[in-house]
Amino acid sequence: MFMRRTILAAATAAVTLAGLAGTAFAADPSWKKDVPVIRIGILGGENDADRLARYDGFQKLLETTYNVKVELFPATDYAGVMQGMAAGQLDLAEFGASGYAGLWLDCKCVEPLVVPKEDDGSTGYYSVLYVKSDSPYQKLEDLKGKSLAFADPNSTSGYLIPNFQLKDQGYDPASFFGSTAFSGGHEQGVVAVMKGQYDAGVTWISGQGDPAQGYSRGALRSMVDKKMLDMKDLRIVWQSTLIPNGPWATRTALPEAFRKDMLDFLSRLPTEHPDIYEAVEKGAGSGYAPVAHDFFSGIIKMRETEATARRS
Repeated sequence: MFMRRTILAAATAAVTLAGLAGTAFAADPSWKKDVPVIRIGILGGENDADRLARYDGFQKLLETTYNVKVELFPATDYAGVMQGMAAGQLDLAEFGASGYAGLWLDCKCVEPLVVPKEDDGSTGYYSVLYVKSDSPYQKLEDLKGKSLAFADPNSTSGYLIPNFQLKDQGYDPASFFGSTAFSGGHEQGVVAVMKGQYDAGVTWISGQGDPAQGYSRGALRSMVDKKMLDMKDLRIVWQSTLIPNGPWATRTALPEAFRKDMLDFLSRLPTEHPDIYEAVEKGAGSGYAPVAHDFFSGIIKMRETEATARRS
């Protein structure tokens, strides 16, 4: 229960974005001598072609705004981006809260900039457990002894939160389900469940907007938009409490001027280039909110608890 309250408190504590709209972009910023190429990591969870297509406009806009080369690095999984940032091989990435927490615990080398805001201005989202709509499983209890697909071990909604909260509610995944495995990502998990390879899976939704469209934002919305999923084929049987949205983050070793320009760039993106914003954020929202490290304190405690349990 402590973890649940901590997550909810952190997710509702973000400050609102203000004071940046009037700032002019620097055509030839001072940080270019230290960051001649902006290297952006892209988390796994969908195929490379779709990920690169979603970030294409973002990449080009950064290049033209600051007259600097921008390279995209789609990783096969979440750990790839975490390792790239820790090794100093990436400069900017959007993490899930769990991935950010794990990276910070590993190297203390990352600093958050902003998190996405949902349609109502909130800064949280939800993990959901789903099954095929034509399956006999109507509620969570019906899945006892069945198979569950987690998304990625470093995913907040695709592993950390459902693993903790289901256990807290008396459905320890290790003993309640007949088997659990990692599908390799949110999209891969949905596809596997729809094909009957698993009985159930977990993914993320904004919890706002039209459920028939996959809500306003999230993995399901992205798949609906790509015509990979009809929500009529899926049934949600469990939903988490509110989870803090994951951050856009940079390495702490980079110049402060770079951090400020990336914060400025991201703050303008939703209003000046909403199509690019919606592409990278997998749906609509109401912009970004700047955050500090303590916004993720609840998730960091959960990662520490998980690491302790693994060692013991």
